[in-house]
Amino acid sequence: MSTEDSRHVYRLHSTLELPLEDLREHIDDAAFPDGIDDVEITRRNNTLILKAVAEDQSVSKYTPSAQLKASVTENRVYEEDPDERRNSFRWDEEEEDEIESELVEFAAFKGDRETVLQNSLLQYEMFLVLCEIAEAAEKGTLTAISEHDGDLEATRIVEGEPRPANIEVVEGPRDHGSGDSGVNWRDNKFITD
Repeated sequence: MSTEDSRHVYRLHSTLELPLEDLREHIDDAAFPDGIDDVEITRRNNTLILKAVAEDQSVSKYTPSAQLKASVTENRVYEEDPDERRNSFRWDEEEEDEIESELVEFAAFKGDRETVLQNSLLQYEMFLVLCEIAEAAEKGTLTAISEHDGDLEATRIVEGEPRPANIEVVEGPRDHGSGDSGVNWRDNKFITD
């Protein structure tokens, strides 16, 4: 079994947001995991694709490598928090100036694994790139369950800070309350002793 076969991302959920300019700077300065030579950023309307470029030149050009997908949104960013300014005590309300602001484009990596992290070639390595992006983001959360060399790993990064995470096995919705939807093996006339 090759090392690629022992690295998987099973579950992933992301609500990460960061300024598009910060994301581009981060990718320009990033040191990529083994297997990734570069990450190409492509924008189509309001969709941003970060595609892995494989170090292995023997990979067929028809084999899609892993990519991260984000939506691009515009948010108004204020010089100071307008709520704090509104709530602060003012002696002369007439002299209040307009709060300085600008429209900033943000990359939003939002959704589950299939939405955010696509294609299997170099998927785990692009997951590591996403973890680095999560540590650079000041807003949002990344949670994931992955496997590396046979061990399951839990990842949780909240507003740029890695946090402790555990994997917990619980009953799923299919395990209880199923009623008559399953086969009753004890009272099945087609099974004899």
